[in-house]
This record gives sequence, structure tokens and C-alpha cells, in this order.
Amino acid sequence: MFPAAARAFFEWCDGAWISVAIRESTWMFAVIEILHLLGLTVLIGSVVVLHLRLLGLGMRKQAVAQLADELIPWIRGGLFFMIVTGVLLFLPEAMKCFGSRPFFFKMLLLTAAMALHTAVVGGARRATDAERLPSWSRPAAWLSLALWFGVGIAGRAIGFQ
Repeated sequence: MFPAAARAFFEWCDGAWISVAIRESTWMFAVIEILHLLGLTVLIGSVVVLHLRLLGLGMRKQAVAQLADELIPWIRGGLFFMIVTGVLLFLPEAMKCFGSRPFFFKMLLLTAAMALHTAVVGGARRATDAERLPSWSRPAAWLSLALWFGVGIAGRAIGFQ
């Protein structure tokens, strides 16, 4: 799935000292995976709450912009935590990931989800109420949710290879 030129990078990652340490440990990979799922839970939980509000399906008494401002630290923290632990999960399995369709699609979906999420949250933070949301915010919220859940599904599929 990845270009042949990327193989050297994947091999370097696979052979790095931290990759070897995680791979040879009996418990380190499992602990990192638990932490990764914790970060994913914080991220997805915050994203779902915000997107449901954007869709008018919950928390209707709270202003969209206020809710977005309150959830941004949780979303950023969950994403940061997920990326750090994701890198630590990737390193010892880099060569497995090199030829993995689910990994390729997870990275593709993650990139698209982060880009769309930035636009959706930016629009939400500028809105003073649900009536002033940009016309594209509702379809974008549905697409964003689909992308984030796609990231999780593709990530889970990596384990089945």
C-alpha cells in the first residue's frame, strides 16, 4: 500500500531500540494499547458530544460555541495522547504495517478526520447559536463522525492481520 521508497523508513522504525524494547517486553505493548484506547475514548467521546450538539440531537440549551470551547482541551488532549501511544504501537510493528491495508486506510482516514474536524470545530466556535451555524456544518458533522469511527474500525482491523 505504501510506496516502495517508504520501506527504508518502516525498516528503520522496526529496528529502533524502543521498537525492540517494546517488542521484547511481555507487558509493554499491552499497557501502551490500553493507554491508546483510553486516549481514543476521550477523543471520540468529546467529538461525539460536540457533533451531536451540532446536529441538534443533544444539549440544545447550551450554545454551540461554548460547548466547543469547553471540549477543545479534551479533544486535543485525547488526540495528542492517542498519537503518542499510536506511534509507540506502530514502532515495534512497522514492517507489519508496511503492507497492511487496514493501517494504510487508518492513516488515510485519520488525516481526513483531523482536517475535516478542524473545519467543523472552527465553524462551531464562531457560531453563536444553532441557527447561525454554516449550512455545511450538519453534513460535515455526519461525515466527521463517520471518519472518526472509520479510524477506530480500521485500527481494530490491523489486529486481525
